[in-house]
Amino acid sequence: MTVAGWSEIALYFAVLTALTPVLGNYMARVYRFEPVFLSRIAGPVERGLYRIVRVDPQRGQDWKGYARSVLVFSAVFWGLLYLILRTQGSHPWNPLHLSSAPWDVSFNTTSSFVTNTNWQYYGGETTLTYFSQMAGLTVQNFLSAAVGMAVLAAFIRAIAARSGNAIGNFYADTIRTTLYILVPLAVVVGLILMSQGVIQTLAGPVQAGSQTLALGPAAGQVAIKQLGTNGGGFFNVNSAMPFENPTWTSNFVEMLAILLIPAALTATYGRMVGSRRQGWALYAAMLVLMLAAVWILYAAESHGTPAMHAAGIDGVNLEGKEQRFGIPSTSLWAAVTTAASNGSVNGAMQSLTAFGGAVPMALMQTGEVIFGGVGSGLYGMLLFVILAVFISGLMVGRTPEFLGKKVEAREVKLTIFGAIGVPMIVLFGTALAMTGWGKESISNPGPQGFSETLYAYTSQGNNNGSAFAGYTGFVQPNGTNDGAFGLSFSDVLGGLTMIGARFLPLLAVLAIAGSLVGKRVAPAGAGTFRTDGPTFVVVLVAVILIVALLTFIPALLLGPVVQGMTDQLF
Repeated sequence: MTVAGWSEIALYFAVLTALTPVLGNYMARVYRFEPVFLSRIAGPVERGLYRIVRVDPQRGQDWKGYARSVLVFSAVFWGLLYLILRTQGSHPWNPLHLSSAPWDVSFNTTSSFVTNTNWQYYGGETTLTYFSQMAGLTVQNFLSAAVGMAVLAAFIRAIAARSGNAIGNFYADTIRTTLYILVPLAVVVGLILMSQGVIQTLAGPVQAGSQTLALGPAAGQVAIKQLGTNGGGFFNVNSAMPFENPTWTSNFVEMLAILLIPAALTATYGRMVGSRRQGWALYAAMLVLMLAAVWILYAAESHGTPAMHAAGIDGVNLEGKEQRFGIPSTSLWAAVTTAASNGSVNGAMQSLTAFGGAVPMALMQTGEVIFGGVGSGLYGMLLFVILAVFISGLMVGRTPEFLGKKVEAREVKLTIFGAIGVPMIVLFGTALAMTGWGKESISNPGPQGFSETLYAYTSQGNNNGSAFAGYTGFVQPNGTNDGAFGLSFSDVLGGLTMIGARFLPLLAVLAIAGSLVGKRVAPAGAGTFRTDGPTFVVVLVAVILIVALLTFIPALLLGPVVQGMTDQLF
């Protein structure tokens, strides 16, 4: 660990903290349907879209209507994306003349991008046409992010409401999220990345000596892949590829974009519930856990591995690190991308030390609530807030209240369902994949093979998308889709895991919103447990670690922990 490395990490979190209230306050105005500086430009487009989809933005929906809209919207775009991926042979902008990937790989990829997971069994430059990348994947990067943010906005309205049963209009929330937040930010980030050398072209690959260099419209997809906590790379090696991430500045901007919206949404929450301290309390809890993760990961990668020691090599673990960025940037990126449900990488995750690799896995296993995905991270954190309030109320013998609203049996049951449903899906998927049905996807024996499998289903179940190399569901013998085949068990199980783990907690959140929206608010009294101070931050952190992370301790012991405590080489 070096002074320069810690300086970069400190600069990152300083800039993130400074931008949080600025963007957060702006997004609160967007979700309150107040005028913003982009209203004169985006307003006519917004009104035109309302007419096209026949939506009255002033007509609110109850939680059931909102949930139906989410499911119908997602199902329609699932079908459209699957159709795009299955018709690649007839696409324009297909300089490599690629055919479609096998049906099972397309099923997995479609499920991945619709659920904001962006898990990739394929390499973008050898599998997908430019049209698939732009009209299919990039569009879903915007829409899946907007869905998560819309659901969060509805949940916050329910918490802040004083009467009625309406929590907003899903289509209006999605349109405003896209027009006023995601598109403008993506334009700004995309222009910055292009200025640093990220490519944006429809030209085909070029020959450089004996090498063929893939090109394509990468900058536009990279901008929203980071801002929307999507993470799917235009190229196979993702943001370790110089065409996606050429400089220190592009690396810093991409990392900042990953957490920018999730962090700012804490300020949005504080503004919408009428107490900025509430938002800062959540930001503090996330930041404490995040800093601890970065410290552990950076420290782990600053030491050698058992393989290095066996070979008589001393020093830091540089395996799998992009030398342009080094250990500090790679460690910070690995923590940032797995704290958010992003999944992009600028180094090889499998090359992390055993304990270093356990950190990204543990960050995902908290439920992606340490900043987390856009929208989904904060509404997942609010589930833990409700649980922390309930536990605290039981400890002092007082009826639990959250911002003046009583937390009763229905809310607690739904909260537990939302909080532990995903871990159960992940563990079930991992166990099933370790049977004979899934053995074709596992390329390494022992703890390493188990770690790869656990990481795969942890990543897919928590809508992350990063991976340990070695676990696969797609084989390309010729380097293209010709003669390629999918491993159907892993493709289908992974796709179902992503769909279930995305929509089950989402529906639980909306059901809780429907339960809270009409509740009367009791005035705060001397015995009210405050949820905006240091004491609550400590309680919340403890609840996250105990309820979320401890669920996976036995599985972690079987994989990265036992591997880190042995000198066996894999």
